[in-house]
Amino acid sequence: MKRVLTALVLIPVVLLILFKAPNWLYSGFIGLVAVLAAHEYFGIAIHYQQKLHVYIIEVAVGLYFLGQCVHNISAFGVDNFGPQFAKWTYLITSYNVLPLALLVLGMFLWQMRDVLPAAAISYLGFIYTAVTLSMVSEVGQFKNGRIMVFVFLVTVWSGDIFAYYVGRSFGKHKLAENISPKKTWEGTIASTVGAVLVSIVLFRYIHSIGIFLVRIHALASQSILFADVRLYAPGLGLAAAFGLCVNIVAQLGDLVESALKRGAGVKDSGALLPGHGGILDRIDALLLAAPVLWFFAVPLFRALIHTP
Repeated sequence: MKRVLTALVLIPVVLLILFKAPNWLYSGFIGLVAVLAAHEYFGIAIHYQQKLHVYIIEVAVGLYFLGQCVHNISAFGVDNFGPQFAKWTYLITSYNVLPLALLVLGMFLWQMRDVLPAAAISYLGFIYTAVTLSMVSEVGQFKNGRIMVFVFLVTVWSGDIFAYYVGRSFGKHKLAENISPKKTWEGTIASTVGAVLVSIVLFRYIHSIGIFLVRIHALASQSILFADVRLYAPGLGLAAAFGLCVNIVAQLGDLVESALKRGAGVKDSGALLPGHGGILDRIDALLLAAPVLWFFAVPLFRALIHTP
């Protein structure tokens, strides 16, 4: 019951942010989720390595998303303040600065045997939470990007639902018992088939979905006849490929977090969400699937705005 009630609260909040929030608030919300996820990641990682750059990475995650929040904002009389600030936050937290700085800092803080694992495990937390979720943030700031993120989220969620109910009712053959004992091949196959079908259906009726979202004021329209809402369904193959790739990588993301927890000897990443565990438990599938969304962004955007 707790799991259902938590979902009933969370899903409307996520959809409200997705369709009503301005870009700065949209990216800020995702950044908050990323910081919380990073904190829970370190709660797991500390079982592997005691010495970690926890607060530095958490601040870096927040700074990284702050750059995305102010990307299009002018301040202090400078028109390009936002883009310049976003550029600097990206450079500071990028792979050619932050991990090297962690190595130098660790050299002065701890024993030499802790320097490398502390820097590597800590920066992996940044990549695992911030870099992945930033792709969802950036896609959502494009025109029609929020609709694509909506399709992405529903595809991932539907895969979880199919896997849970089919696996629970008919699952007999274990998928990866040493990682996640409850996952079965039956649930996995049902998840993939369901996600592909959901992706195809959503993209098939993407124009109608766009019109509906405008009618309920979830998306803005400049025309009282909604003439500017012109979204065209991508080809069947592209829609199916999107659903297939998103689902496969999402299921791998679920297994990856399970492996991390099992190796650390913990059951949940946290207790923030009743019935679901922690934030990381809820978004583990999204983290690995986000690069797939980014990869498909360009061909899908082209398909949505051009008549097949």
